[in-house]
Amino acid sequence: MKVLAIDQGTTGTKAFTLDEQGALSKVAGFEHQQYYPQPGWVEHDAEELLAHVSACMAAAGTVDAIGIDNQGETLVAWDAKTGKPCYRAIVWQDDRTKHATEKLKSEGAEELTLARAGLPLDPYFSASKMRWIIDHVDDARSLLKQGRLRIATSDAFFLDHLTGTFTTDVTTASRTSLMSLDTLAWDDDLLKLFGVPREVLPEIRDTTGPFGSHRGTVITASLVDQQAALFGHGCSNPGDAKITFGTGAFALGIAGASRPPREASGLAATIAWRLGGKAADFALDGAVYNAASAVNWARSLGLFSTYYEINNFSAPSALSRGIVFVPALSGLACPHWDRNASGLWIGLGLDTTKQDMMQAVLEGIALRAAEVMQAMAGLLPLQEIVSIDGGLANNPYFASFLANALKRTVTVASSTELTALGTARMAMLGAGARSLPPLPKPAHVYEPEAALDAEARARFSSAINRTKGWR
Repeated sequence: MKVLAIDQGTTGTKAFTLDEQGALSKVAGFEHQQYYPQPGWVEHDAEELLAHVSACMAAAGTVDAIGIDNQGETLVAWDAKTGKPCYRAIVWQDDRTKHATEKLKSEGAEELTLARAGLPLDPYFSASKMRWIIDHVDDARSLLKQGRLRIATSDAFFLDHLTGTFTTDVTTASRTSLMSLDTLAWDDDLLKLFGVPREVLPEIRDTTGPFGSHRGTVITASLVDQQAALFGHGCSNPGDAKITFGTGAFALGIAGASRPPREASGLAATIAWRLGGKAADFALDGAVYNAASAVNWARSLGLFSTYYEINNFSAPSALSRGIVFVPALSGLACPHWDRNASGLWIGLGLDTTKQDMMQAVLEGIALRAAEVMQAMAGLLPLQEIVSIDGGLANNPYFASFLANALKRTVTVASSTELTALGTARMAMLGAGARSLPPLPKPAHVYEPEAALDAEARARFSSAINRTKGWR
């Protein structure tokens, strides 16, 4: 068996083939344009994304099955008859609905979203974006009156155009705030809360199984990129967890076949996957909005030139020297959920160097990830090993500091394409494979060496509190 995995991410689209021996080979890759029409707004051209997905399929040649992973919460609205989008895709990072979600929260609506969808009220999730489209896009309102409007996450847009099936999977549906985690179906009360008509939404299907054919090849898996990465890490048992350090940092831990507890942890309950009609596996999810994006921002300021410069530092940790950075450049996600928070340095002096500031940036990202994992450990019996991937995972200083912050062993995946690997393995399962190729062994292992003391942790917590509600 040979399958194609298409990883449709925030900054680009990549395609890989995977064979029975476990060889993962890149066949295509494209970057797409980012649009920032107003502060806090982030958009993509949905037709450009679709063109890149199609080009990836063409570049792969003959394969036995196809899997596609998607951005999760990114939203597209289009005409069911013509297939034409009526607005640009609104990206998961976009916060234009901040005031709308804050209003709902002030009215006590978050109790419902947490109880039914497992999600806090935040612009990150798709439902408030859907309502924004209906309220502000004239073409969308016209199409709605004609019964021709479709509003859904980007996966449904791709599948509709590639196979003619208007569907999504349970992992992506669980990121909308409109699906009940108890029934795995669109929930009437949530639809009413956000004002989203049921008829504009796709059918919800399993993560694996037929999603239709494209030019004779069946698409056998569709899922959120972070769930794909979780599977690519080899996580399959309750307590297994991974953190992907990409544009943001995304932690997922498997909770098993039972829905996670509903304590106010700040974590989002979500679906890990549902395979071929079996019971769904649940997960706990925690996001940090800025990870690599914070590093790239610092680079744009001239704090470093090459990534090699920030792989190691001769000085003790910046945190121990009183220099703290909070990477809230797009607000604070889990467990705080404060879009009004902003980035913050504390402890700078005339003797502070660019290296000190960069050391604090890396530590701040690691400490935010540790906050998420600490919240997760309060609800799940986490394993002692946490697997990480993404660009920052290749930074030795960052990975070592993270192990100390987590008080756990950190393993760095040898593959830099675990999202695609997980998608490909899902496609194999969807195509009927009885066994999967072996996973690659970790490239590096970091044991916790010097646990952060209580004073250092308190210093970071104090900085977090200072940045809340700043805007």
